[in-house]
Amino acid sequence: MSLAEHLYTTVTDVRSQLFFLEKVHQARMGEIVEVVFPDGRKLEGEVLKIERDTVLVQIFGDCSGMDTGKTTVVFSDSLKQAPLSLRMLNRVYNGSFKPMDNKPLFVPDRWQPATGFPMNPTRRARPQEFIETGFSSIDGLNTLVKGQKLPIFSCAGLPAKEIIGRILADSRMSGSDAGFAVIFVALGLTHHEYSFYMRTLEKMSSNFVAFINLAEDSVVERLLAPRFGLTAAEYLAFDRGMDVLVIVADITNYCDALRELSMAREELPGRRGYPGYMYSDLASIFERAGRITGMPGSVTMLPVITMPEDDITHPIPDLTGYITEGQIVLSREMHQQGIFPPVDVLPSLSRLMQKGIGKGMTMEGHRELANRLYATYARGIDLRGLEAIVGREGLSESDRVILDFAGAFENEFVHQEQRRTIAETLECGAELLRRLDPARDADSA
Repeated sequence: MSLAEHLYTTVTDVRSQLFFLEKVHQARMGEIVEVVFPDGRKLEGEVLKIERDTVLVQIFGDCSGMDTGKTTVVFSDSLKQAPLSLRMLNRVYNGSFKPMDNKPLFVPDRWQPATGFPMNPTRRARPQEFIETGFSSIDGLNTLVKGQKLPIFSCAGLPAKEIIGRILADSRMSGSDAGFAVIFVALGLTHHEYSFYMRTLEKMSSNFVAFINLAEDSVVERLLAPRFGLTAAEYLAFDRGMDVLVIVADITNYCDALRELSMAREELPGRRGYPGYMYSDLASIFERAGRITGMPGSVTMLPVITMPEDDITHPIPDLTGYITEGQIVLSREMHQQGIFPPVDVLPSLSRLMQKGIGKGMTMEGHRELANRLYATYARGIDLRGLEAIVGREGLSESDRVILDFAGAFENEFVHQEQRRTIAETLECGAELLRRLDPARDADSA
């Protein structure tokens, strides 16, 4: 087929970042097109929908200046591909995998579709071995395990940015950093957030790849960036044998971009205006994390979700909870008390924690220690409600010790100014429990 047969000037009905193209032959879903504007400007687009000879195209940029009679669309006969090589490490790219660090793009060893390939469920290996984040509330009580999907549920105004910055800088694999890398995907950043993360990346000692989408950038790139990040992670993990931690901040911005494009396409809305296929779309991202039997690498995902109106039943955190294996919940009340990170350990949960702790991985007795910390802290929170009614004087001596433990737990175990190793985390928890011995002796007497 000649080039002229791939070139069309039949653009009609432009809608935001979408437009229709008529009298198109042999187009395919997901095919990449090049849009040439009348002023010579060129942008990429993707085929979203085909109805007979009419094609709906989503453009990666701004449609302003498009003239339906003078705009040319060239079909590439290929899907969106990610350039892959170890030379992509320690660099920053935008949502279209174009360098943002004023350096030329590396020569790729291979190209791979950004949508990735489905992981054979029969070859999925169970997650095991923990990843050390440096935060005691996660490492000690809600351990992150290789191959797991563990979201962070935040609220507007909480220091999720600072927590992610610390995890970027402090996350480690048990034993050695050899073969460990972090993929950071940032979506809809303000310039203040962008500056913060860039300073963090400049100080990182471990391997990383960053995909940055600013608030002013195309919403289409906001949908592409996580897919590029996960394609890079899969290459490093399953082709190069590395353990990869993928951090995506913020999934809420991703879902808002999905809703915006769904409205532009005039699709029937679901809950709160989000498209009905949002669950399957999120699953297509989250389920790319995991391990494969017989292969050394792994992809672990730590997505951040800012809950609109602090509502954990909102469609975004609600659907995320169905797909992922637990959640880390941040507390506004603890943040107001000056506790950092403000992790509320009671609703937080890592369903795969047992696969990454214990003898040979963290410490023998880790599970029992975590259970005692959790149970004692939960009892202390209950006693706070009783104290508000009867006063501290109305409590027994042993209850006062438990009440004091709850405060010490928040201020000494959850709150931390410096990174802690897993050994330091478990020792801190054990020391807190040793203070309870007098109370336990009194109860037994």
